This record gives sequence, C-alpha cells and structure tokens, in this order.
Amino acid sequence: MSLDPQCAAIVEAAAAAGGSPLEQSDHLASREAYEAATGVYRHATGELQSVEDRTIPGPGGPGGGKIPIRIYTPVSVLPAMGVTLFFHGGGWVIGSLESHDHICRYLAHGAGCIVVAVDYRLAPEHKFPAGLEDCIAATRWVAENAETIGGDPARIAVAGDSAGGNLAASTALALRDSDRKIPLSLQLLIYPSVDFTAQTASMEENGEGYLLTRHSVEAFADMYLPNKAARSDPRASPQLAKYHIDLPRAWIQTAEFDPLRDEGRIYGETLAKAGVAVEYKCYAGMVHGFARMGGMVDVALDALEHAAGALKSAFDA
Repeated sequence: MSLDPQCAAIVEAAAAAGGSPLEQSDHLASREAYEAATGVYRHATGELQSVEDRTIPGPGGPGGGKIPIRIYTPVSVLPAMGVTLFFHGGGWVIGSLESHDHICRYLAHGAGCIVVAVDYRLAPEHKFPAGLEDCIAATRWVAENAETIGGDPARIAVAGDSAGGNLAASTALALRDSDRKIPLSLQLLIYPSVDFTAQTASMEENGEGYLLTRHSVEAFADMYLPNKAARSDPRASPQLAKYHIDLPRAWIQTAEFDPLRDEGRIYGETLAKAGVAVEYKCYAGMVHGFARMGGMVDVALDALEHAAGALKSAFDA
C-alpha cells in the first residue's frame, strides 16, 4: 500500500519546515518541537472520573529521588479496576506526561482501566539504565499500592510506544526474572524498539523520508547508550534476552512505513515461539508515531481502539 494521504500531508509539512522534531540536531530543540506538535495531534478522549499528578519514590527508595506520575481514573462502578503503566515514546530523550496525555486518556476511557503514566528520567542527562529503573520502580509501586488508587493488584499491564514500548518489554522481562515477581496481564507494545543491534529490511526501506530516520534512530541511541557494548545488554535490547518464556501475553502494533516495523514483528515471532500468546497488527500506510496523531490521522484512533480493546480483554480474562 502507498503512504496514507493524511500521513503524507504530515511528512510533507515536516519536510517543508526543515524536518520533523525527531531530526533536530539539538535534543533540547527536539523536546520543544515534539511538545509543540502535541496540540496539533490531540484528539477527543472521552470522559474520565479524575486525572491526578503526584510523585512516588524513585528506584533508590525514599532518599533516591522522586518519579512524577499522572493517574487517569475512568468513570466506573467497579470496586477495583485493572491498572496500566504507560511509558511514553520519544527515543528515551524527548516526550513527557503532556506529549502522550491524550493517548493515556483515550486508553483509560476505552479500556475502563486506570492508567498510570510515568515521567521517567531522560537521556542524555540520565543515560541507560536510569529510565528503565524508573519504569520498574513505578510498576512495583503500583503493584504495592494499587488498592489505594482504586486498582486491582492482580490485574496490571505495561504499555508504551516506541522507546516506551522498549521500556515496557524490558520491564516485563525484569519482573519475570526478579525474586519479587509481579504477574502482568499484558504487555502492549506500540511500534517498539527492541533490538539496538538489528539490521532489518524495514530500516533499509524506511530509513529516510518518513519522520523517523536512520540518522535520528542512531542519534537517540548515542544519547541513551553511548557505550556501544551496552546495546547488546538484554535490558536495553529485549530481543536479545536468553529466553522469552513465562512472559505476559503481548499485543504488538507496528506501522508499514516505519524503520522499526520489523523489530516489532520479529519480537512478536520470538515471543510466540517461546509460547507467549501474541497478537500482532501492522497498520498499512502508517508512519512511526502515528498513534499519537489522532487529531490528524484517522487510523490512529482505530489503533488506539484496538489497544484499548486488548487491555480490556486482558483484564477481563
């Protein structure tokens, strides 16, 4: 299929403006441009009972810093709801609670679950594995405190897009391998980056001209993982884990014109071979980041509806 006309218009506008936020040479400029695009991409999300900002202890405990989170609670009559940890995308360098606020609102309303968005530490100020450690700590906090926010500690999912999908997959692996295991209902991975060592056909085919470029992928990797050897660490590249058995079921979404498309597909195949229940869908005509673009791209809302359905199904099960 050819590039979706709505995506093509975004790609053309980015090119006319000198490149997408992902292609800025300065990471601070990238952050600013990425946040500015949020207003254009924001879409209707549905009514919620409450949205609350708070902080929780960091991975070092009470004296180890604080992690900002945002808790989205849907209108519900259930005494305890499933809880989804959401880790935003942005190459481990950009993105925030605000940049993905509309996605979190949509998932909370559509799935009828509490969503806890995590404002994990970003590179290059905080390199690997700082962001991952925050995500693991936040997931543990939810497991230990779910009832205090109206959640069910037996029904927890992890979710994220792009770099956030990487963090969700890595968090699922870390919790499986920990002495303090936390059973997860689902890992929702939206066009995830899962292998820093990968050489894929989609990177060759889509590495230029579709917002996320091969150059920007490498630039983000250099900021997050300046130590090249660390890119083979399974905590950074979950595809490279020794084994993938006993992981939670997965719902993986990719985009046809995304350099990361094949990483998501291959990870789904790896999980399935290990006996993990996997649902996978590649959205035709779409580019990387499209799920955040519901204000301009109709298919984005389809993808979020599918994601919300996967969460609801996992929690109902």
